[in-house]
Amino acid sequence: MNSSGFSQFKLNKQLLQAVEDAGYRTPTPIQRRSIPLISAGHDILGIAQTGTGKTAAFLLPLLMKVKYAEGTAPRALILAPTRELVTQLYQEVQKLSAHTDLRSLAIYGGVGPKSQLEGIEAGIDILLSTPGRFLDLYTRGVIQVKALRTLVLDEADKMMDMGFMPQIRRILEVIPLKRQNLLFSATMPQSVLTLSEEFLEFPVKVEMSPSATTAQTVTQFAYEVPNFKTKVRLLHHLLQDTASFNKVIVFVRTKKAADNLYKFLTRAAEGEIRVIHSNKGQNTRLNSLNAFKLNQVRILVSTDVAARGIDVTMVSHVINFEVPLVYEDYVHRVGRTGRAENVGTAITFFDPGEAYHLRKIEKLIKHRIELHDLPPQIEVTATSFEEQQAINRAIDKQRRREDPNYQGAFHRKKQKKTPQRKRKSK
Repeated sequence: MNSSGFSQFKLNKQLLQAVEDAGYRTPTPIQRRSIPLISAGHDILGIAQTGTGKTAAFLLPLLMKVKYAEGTAPRALILAPTRELVTQLYQEVQKLSAHTDLRSLAIYGGVGPKSQLEGIEAGIDILLSTPGRFLDLYTRGVIQVKALRTLVLDEADKMMDMGFMPQIRRILEVIPLKRQNLLFSATMPQSVLTLSEEFLEFPVKVEMSPSATTAQTVTQFAYEVPNFKTKVRLLHHLLQDTASFNKVIVFVRTKKAADNLYKFLTRAAEGEIRVIHSNKGQNTRLNSLNAFKLNQVRILVSTDVAARGIDVTMVSHVINFEVPLVYEDYVHRVGRTGRAENVGTAITFFDPGEAYHLRKIEKLIKHRIELHDLPPQIEVTATSFEEQQAINRAIDKQRRREDPNYQGAFHRKKQKKTPQRKRKSK
């Protein structure tokens, strides 16, 4: 490797060999900035979009610090919000530590703790865990924390969204005070800022892009679609282009919507399709993700809860079948495509009740999402009475949020016309 590669970071030959085996040639911007700072012992507040190489940015200096197997208690703790993310991180640790004798273990809920307990008792150097399972086994007296010298919080914004703040605070109370802290997040909401102020000491902020922005390699546009049935017709139409839409993730808000959409796509004979959400078993979710990675599955339907474990390159399209109500989730959805500096496309379907949320997302990401006309082949069906009522209630709720004096559509003498978004014809 030349000086522009990973040898500039003074990694040992075992790590350099693993980097070469993994096919990494040139460090990404987050790696170039973070690795020297972490190696020098600084606390880090890293803000980086997914797919920028942030995992290797903290794992390589961490593995260099831990270096070799020693004792039985973990010396580094990596926390992530979901089982999928913990598993993904564990795979990366295994890959980058392949030429060392370092011992790592992933623990998480949803499965029996027997094998995890055996792994801890056998001795580990690096422990990867969800906050809940760590506290569970710690309170049982199974996990010893006296040797911990490094704490990593990955996907901190999602941890806060999922309500892990109390567990994180409890963990911070029981682990040694003398340690290095690394916090990585794709966005910087107030909850993450509060967390960083609580446990980082004089951190160096490494921000590769403004908080809550999407990658420049991703083309984003939207279709205004009046109702669910028309959304289904549009999705079916787009997916007919198998050459362009060759690896697609379709995002919905709820488990019910995910299952319903999966059944429709299966009936429409769109090829091999999988669905993942929090009600699916751990093995089912992992098998679905692996099949998607290996190109055995072209279409993956997912909720936001399951989305953080999806680390797959060469995803051609992300389709937001429903607009996320947690606006930061849009950034994470879009981040599933255009990874590792590849190009990608993100398409959003929105009905009149979701237009408000799309405007809020545009404000968050500081980017105008182009509006395209519906393809002429799409038959626009009439909106059912029940769906129209739900849309009207959503719009009333949004208007009350903006104007506390607003009394609702039925109390108004005149309906004001909603400003029309400009469309871009294709």
